[in-house]
Amino acid sequence: MSIEQEIAAWDGKSSDDIAVMYESHSKESSFSDEIVKFIKNTSYQKAATWLLKYYLESGNHLEKTKIKSIYNFLLEIENWETKLHILQSIPFMPISKNEIKTVEAFLRVSLTDSNKFIRAWAYNGFYEMAIQYPEYKNETKQFFEMAMRDEAASVKARIRNIIKKDF
Repeated sequence: MSIEQEIAAWDGKSSDDIAVMYESHSKESSFSDEIVKFIKNTSYQKAATWLLKYYLESGNHLEKTKIKSIYNFLLEIENWETKLHILQSIPFMPISKNEIKTVEAFLRVSLTDSNKFIRAWAYNGFYEMAIQYPEYKNETKQFFEMAMRDEAASVKARIRNIIKKDF
């Protein structure tokens, strides 16, 4: 079965099934092309971003053109799990100067999301952006200070983990 057929048949919930898909297809030469393409398909993007996250966490890298394609699509993502997977993948996807404003806009919107996991990883995204672009460091630290006063415990825990990195 092709990866597209497996994604189409996926129940949208089973992480075990996603892991099997990843193991079955991740060695294919077209794997990263396919998952980047599927991110733009509303029906497939949740699975595609989950696969992307596995792919990057496994030590693989995306070409700059694929990262650009993902970042240029950020503001169109609606599903919270898709947003979360992308936010969790940002540490593995360098932000080019051409995409900085789009990524920044996505992160700002994500900071106000009702989902605390989205907010927690948006703070992490600002940290990643500030590491690459020091002009964001002061504002990111201000965000962290406000969050440590006002945010949910899980968000504060994510920020504490970032601060431990000598930020």
